Amino acid sequence: MLLAIDVGNTNLTLGIFEDKQLGSHWRLATDHARMPDEYGLQLLGLLEHVGKTPVDLIGISLSSVVPQLTSRILQACREYLKQEPFVVDTGVKTGIRIRYEDPKAVGADRICDAAAVLNLYGGPACIIDFGTATTFNALTREGEYLGGAITVGINLAAEALFTHAAKLQRIDLQRPPSVIGRNTVHAMQSGLLFGYVSMVEGMVTRFRSELGSDMKVVATGGLAELVSKETKVINILAPWLTLDGLRLLWDMNRN
Repeated sequence: MLLAIDVGNTNLTLGIFEDKQLGSHWRLATDHARMPDEYGLQLLGLLEHVGKTPVDLIGISLSSVVPQLTSRILQACREYLKQEPFVVDTGVKTGIRIRYEDPKAVGADRICDAAAVLNLYGGPACIIDFGTATTFNALTREGEYLGGAITVGINLAAEALFTHAAKLQRIDLQRPPSVIGRNTVHAMQSGLLFGYVSMVEGMVTRFRSELGSDMKVVATGGLAELVSKETKVINILAPWLTLDGLRLLWDMNRN
């Protein structure tokens, strides 16, 4: 049994792989104040919830874009799960040729996503990750990661409206009854959801002009399902793509 852990700014995503198949999986809130012991007890609790113990583990694959939490998660894995995690970082085998100007600047989660798409679906592809930031990532047919585009995530945009506009309230992000909102909540929901959908459609068109007409569009992240329901440009919905990438990279580097 392999435990895959992706540490993001907003969510901590975890999954258990058995025979290369993703079984139980979780998306938790990232807590920047939590200490190693707290993370360790949380990991033990998740395993116990599905009838597993640390003895069942053959490995842990970890990616993180939150440096201050990486060491805490590593310590929790060592002390509570008795495993030394494999960490996606500079120098590991990925099967991806990174063409970014500074390869070290590419987030570990983006590398996991690219590796998963190349192995599971093939290129060329535009990989859209709806996380704290919304990222568009370009993968060629030959497995080259070219770079992409980064913009503010939907939830972050919603929070900015609430924080900086005195008369706008905090809202639940969901589909409004119509594009034209008849009250402030529906107007905000329309602008955020349909506005981001229109941005996605425009960016996909621009990416396709550079990657080719046969480019696939793969969506992942916590809000991928919500957005994908509103557009036809997304070909593949893969909300747990990063976990698949962590499993593939662990297999690739275990020998």
